[in-house]
Amino acid sequence: MTIDLPLLPLGRGVDLSAERGVECPGDLPAASDPDLVARALAAKEALGERVFVLGHHYQRDEVIQFADVTGDSFKLAREAAARPDAEFIVFCGVHFMAESADILTSDTQQVILPDLAAGCSMADMARLSQVEDAWDALVDAGIADSVVPVTYMNSSADIKAFCGRNGGAVCTSSNAETALEWAFDQKGGVEAGAKVLFFPDQHLGRNTAVLKMGLSLDDCVVWDPHRPHGGLTVEQLRDATMILWKGHCSVHGRFTATVVDELRATLPDVQILVHPECTHDVVLKADLVGSTEFIIQTIEAAPAGSTWAIGTELNLVKRLAAAHPDKHIAFLDKTVCYCSTMNRIDLPHFVWAMESLVAGTVPNRIEVDPETKQWALVALQRMLDLPGRSHKD
Repeated sequence: MTIDLPLLPLGRGVDLSAERGVECPGDLPAASDPDLVARALAAKEALGERVFVLGHHYQRDEVIQFADVTGDSFKLAREAAARPDAEFIVFCGVHFMAESADILTSDTQQVILPDLAAGCSMADMARLSQVEDAWDALVDAGIADSVVPVTYMNSSADIKAFCGRNGGAVCTSSNAETALEWAFDQKGGVEAGAKVLFFPDQHLGRNTAVLKMGLSLDDCVVWDPHRPHGGLTVEQLRDATMILWKGHCSVHGRFTATVVDELRATLPDVQILVHPECTHDVVLKADLVGSTEFIIQTIEAAPAGSTWAIGTELNLVKRLAAAHPDKHIAFLDKTVCYCSTMNRIDLPHFVWAMESLVAGTVPNRIEVDPETKQWALVALQRMLDLPGRSHKD
């Protein structure tokens, strides 16, 4: 029972294309052009080792087929940094991923995002001005000295830099527990009143704190940047251990406990495998919870004939189903929903970017300013220095 799903409208995300100054190239190839694959291959061959193409797991098959390396966002950024001779890094992913690649690569390398409108709705839910306002509220409440900011990799460069400047760190979904343990230790531990401000994904923060670290739901509060004072009283802030940002993934937030129950009723042997960006009630009902790489490795190691329902982005689930026809793989949602912003990187944009490079024009270069890069790198380095845990999404 591999998935056989119709193509339905894409999910909705926050579109910051106007703010990012998206180029609208007049020579963008038509999606109907039958020569797109040949053109992409020719451009890549012409550029040779000057170009290195990165493809995130959630990308379309039509694009990821040209990737030199596939993986999660942090792995891809590090792969780019490990190839200093590659003049151009074409990042088939979203904006914050390309920023991370620019932070980690050398000044001689140029990072290109084929479509500047490819953002991340979760990352866009935490703006620097909003985070600074929240920090000011913590100062006013007299608790800022007890708080360590931790940001998920899925955040903008300036949010990472904020953490760097304020003694915090970056984390991924696979090392969030270690990052939180480190953060609490910076202020003497939970028993001493240490707190973490975690953004932008409340679900990863909550699931890690409660299911991995033994905190309770009552230890967690949610800061809503769209409400006065985050919608919280000073007493709630002082009593909290985890101050979670009100952000979420527009894809992983769609999965529901009801669908999990329905699948278990119809497929008694099904195993539910989900990403920790899913809501707490879904994670509680899952058999296995882990990062994108964990999901891939779990399916690869699963026995033939086993039945799985996977709660993560649909492009990856379909790719896993196609790669493992001996296993029964279903999507953990009744409605087909791709990541709308990730899907903006299509074959026409990829061909346009590659042919522009061949012609001597660098399109859609992603550059992080030096000061932001400096402090973001501090936060990333703190994550890299965490002991005993891999650094994957």
